[in-house]
Amino acid sequence: MRTRRDVYLNDKPWEEALAEYLQHLAAKGALQPGTPEVIPTEQALGRVTAEPVFAQISSPHYNASAMDGIAVDSAITFGASDATPKRLQLGDKAQVVDTGDPIPPGCDAVIMIEDVHFVTDDVFEITSAAAPWQHVRAIGEDVVATEMILPANHTVRPVDIGGILAGDVGEIKVHPRPRVALLPTGTELVQPGTELKPGDIVEYNTRVFGAMIETWGGEPMRRPITIDDWDQLKNTIMTAVEEADVVVINAGSSAGREDFTADLIRELGTVLTHGAAIKPGKPVILGEIKGKPVIGVPGYPVSAALCMELFVRPIIYRKLGSTPPPPQTTSAIISRKMPSPMGVEEFIRVKLGQVGEKIVATPISRGAGVIMSMVRADGMLRVPRLSEGFRAGDTVTVELMRPLEEVRQTTVIIGSHDMALDVLANHLRRKFPAASLSSANVGSLGGLSAIKRGECHCAGTHLLDEETGDYNVSYVKRLLGDRPVVLVNLVYRQQGLMVAKGNPLGIKGLEDLTREGIRFINRQRGAGTRILLDYRLQQLGIDPDSIYGYNREEYTHMAVAAAVASGAADAALGIKAAANALGLDFVPVVEERYDLCIPGEFWDTPYITRLLEVMATSEFRQQVAALGGYDLRDCGGVMYRQGI
Repeated sequence: MRTRRDVYLNDKPWEEALAEYLQHLAAKGALQPGTPEVIPTEQALGRVTAEPVFAQISSPHYNASAMDGIAVDSAITFGASDATPKRLQLGDKAQVVDTGDPIPPGCDAVIMIEDVHFVTDDVFEITSAAAPWQHVRAIGEDVVATEMILPANHTVRPVDIGGILAGDVGEIKVHPRPRVALLPTGTELVQPGTELKPGDIVEYNTRVFGAMIETWGGEPMRRPITIDDWDQLKNTIMTAVEEADVVVINAGSSAGREDFTADLIRELGTVLTHGAAIKPGKPVILGEIKGKPVIGVPGYPVSAALCMELFVRPIIYRKLGSTPPPPQTTSAIISRKMPSPMGVEEFIRVKLGQVGEKIVATPISRGAGVIMSMVRADGMLRVPRLSEGFRAGDTVTVELMRPLEEVRQTTVIIGSHDMALDVLANHLRRKFPAASLSSANVGSLGGLSAIKRGECHCAGTHLLDEETGDYNVSYVKRLLGDRPVVLVNLVYRQQGLMVAKGNPLGIKGLEDLTREGIRFINRQRGAGTRILLDYRLQQLGIDPDSIYGYNREEYTHMAVAAAVASGAADAALGIKAAANALGLDFVPVVEERYDLCIPGEFWDTPYITRLLEVMATSEFRQQVAALGGYDLRDCGGVMYRQGI
């Protein structure tokens, strides 16, 4: 049993760590494909050929007519012209054929039926001579017997299956799929569908890994959860090494009290690298046991997925006699400043959208444990190891995670968060399958600033003018000047205090937030909800510093609602729909107007017209209303127009 704590042995660039690792594995023979297996050609899609595939027959294996018409001896057609049509009689040297029929003996050309005029049932007239072998598919035109159809180490595509079968090859030899054992570890892990208690974590990482491995051509072998016990984990690793070609151990790669992975790999084999200069994913372990790759990846899902991409994917491809395809990339403009620590290469997931002539990249949450950042991502941005990040407006290269054409059809909304936007995105995709909606939650002021910088098609905003009590117009005038814009209403919504079910602390209004023992959680600076809160506190004469938790911030209504639902906070100001979603009680404070601010240059473009069409549908309105706390009396209506 290990009693000491491990520390990182390395902090090297990941490319260097990978190169050293592959070199070590190659020397051990661990990257060689396994013994070839023979499979039916029809089942070969996506498999990699282990040896060349040669045609057994020619295709076509006879001279075949390429057209419906009359097969002829071309010599008998010479002299035919418009001025001197030639009449021929069906017989040995002129026979009717259909496409694919064998060319009769004595014939060497086909006249298309469209160029033939029958005078009688067996006499026809032509006005041009037939060239030898016209409209004839000669023997072997497609494939010649003994010709190589596919080389070794070729990934079989749908069209390749046709080519192989055309050469009359019913079975081919392929490299076996590398078997990859996936070992989830951790006493806190439970299987999906288990009734959860505090401290439980649903084990989904190895399901994600398994799908990745299948995509790369490997065969995942997911094992049961192993608790944090030295002897149990040791036995699990030893069994996996015997059964699989590659072993991936999930979690236990860091330096905690129960992080055993590095020491166990070292005891059973060799650790080449523990710790790479990447973020996330720093604690990765690259090891070898009995000549087989054994990789330890961190438990956080974003870190783990990145380590799988960087270190496991190349091994799978090498064992298939192939190389990973290069990523598709595009140039994009960074929407906001992105600082990054020196000394590590940081991988940041981004949302993408084309705004005007440029593609804009907006970073998603950079937390290593936020799997939804992977779900929502359109691309990956790499911040070089010796860089301190990017400035807003910098041009960068982004690796695409979805097709560029989809990115070009994306409506980009930056600004305040609202649950109705999720409903809008769903109905937009259902009504217009090629279109999508991307929303970044940076607050109402942040959204108007994004419009000013030309980074979005519209901004969600609910900014209260403290002097007039009106919404959004004064802020648009002040921040956007004379720029042509249109304010379109999305919803009116109830803002209030979200509290635990049953309101056990008896919170009745903002005044109660100052009571001793009440823990509050706030929205970020620039959010319309934060501005509303500050306005109402000023009206009530309440000092924000008297509220415990006033400076604790989250970026969405659902995030603050989750904090209350979990017991991490007692109250938060947010929308009723978020409270309803998580089963919280709700103390109403005010109804507010939530608008979409649309720059004039996009007003008549599909990015906006599609949204307006969806907002007019009864299905969209009914689903939003069902969330609770919404009024759609002006949904889709123009509330203010400037310069248009």
